[in-house]
Amino acid sequence: MLRLIITRLVSLAVTLLCVSLAIFLILEVLPGDPAAIMLGTAAREDTLAALRQELGLDQPALVRYLHWIGGLLHGDLGQSITYKMPVSTLVAERLNVTLPLSLLAILISTALALPLGVAAAARRNGAVDRAVLVFSQLGVAVPNFWIGLLFILFFSTWLGWFPAGGFPGWSAGIWPAFQALLLPAVALALPQAAVLTRVTRSATLDVIGADFVRTARAKGVDRSATLRRHVVPNALIPVTTILGLQLSFFFGGAILVENVFNLPGLGRLAYQALNQRDLVVIKDIVLIFSGLVIVVNFLVDIGYAILDPRLRGRS
Repeated sequence: MLRLIITRLVSLAVTLLCVSLAIFLILEVLPGDPAAIMLGTAAREDTLAALRQELGLDQPALVRYLHWIGGLLHGDLGQSITYKMPVSTLVAERLNVTLPLSLLAILISTALALPLGVAAAARRNGAVDRAVLVFSQLGVAVPNFWIGLLFILFFSTWLGWFPAGGFPGWSAGIWPAFQALLLPAVALALPQAAVLTRVTRSATLDVIGADFVRTARAKGVDRSATLRRHVVPNALIPVTTILGLQLSFFFGGAILVENVFNLPGLGRLAYQALNQRDLVVIKDIVLIFSGLVIVVNFLVDIGYAILDPRLRGRS
C-alpha cells in the first residue's frame, strides 16, 4: 500500500508540473502579447511597456516560469491587475464558497445516485427502474444553469424558502450560509447524479449476474443481504471511477452555477477575470482547478486500492 501511495504521489507531482508548463506556454509563450491582451490593442506603447515590466514579461520565459512556480510553492500567486491585490487573497476568499459548494454537490449527487442505481437494478424493468431511467434521462438532458434558474423561480420567488442569490458569509452563521449554498449545490449535483445513477445501475446489474452472487442466493442468503454484502461492494469500483472523472465537471459547473446564483466563488472569479482579461488571475485559477482535479483523482486511486485488494497486491 505504501509503495502504491508513493508511486501515485510521484505521478501526481509530474502531472502537476506538466499542467503548469502547459498553462504557462499557452498564456505567456505562444505568439501574442499578454500585455496587449490585458490592456487592449488601443493601449499606448508606453503603457504596454510599463505593464510588461510590472509582469516581468521583459525577462526570458524560463526565468518567468521558474519565478511563477517558486512563488506558488511559497503561496505567492502574484498581483491581480484588475483587483490590485494579491491573487492568493482573492483565491482564499473565493475558496470559502466554492469548496463547500462543490463538496455539498458531490455529497448530494452520490447520496442520490447510489440508492437509486441499486434500487433500479434490483427491480429491473419494474416501476422503480422506469422512474429512475426517466430521472437519469432528464438529468442528463437539462443543463445545470437551467435547473438553477427554475429553482430560483420556484423555491425563491414563489415559495420564498431560499434566497435567490448571494452569499452572506460564514460569519453570518452556518444555517444562512448553508441556505445560500443548498439550491446551487442541488442544481450542480442533479446532472452528475443522473449520470452516476445510470453507471451504478449498469454496474449493479453486471454484478447481480455474476456466479458468486447466484451461489450466495443458492446457499440461502436473502436478497437484501446479497445486495448489501456481495453486490454493492463489487459494483462500487466502476462507480468510483466515474465519480473521480465527474469531479472536474463539478468544478467546471461551478463557474456557471455561481454566476446564476451570484455567489462570490472561484468560478465567478474566473468568469470575471476572463471578462476583464486578467491573465495573472486566470493562470492561477486554471492551475488551482487542475490541481484540485488531480489531487482528488489521486485520492480516488487510493480508494481503488482500499475497495479492491487485488490492486494492492499488484502494486
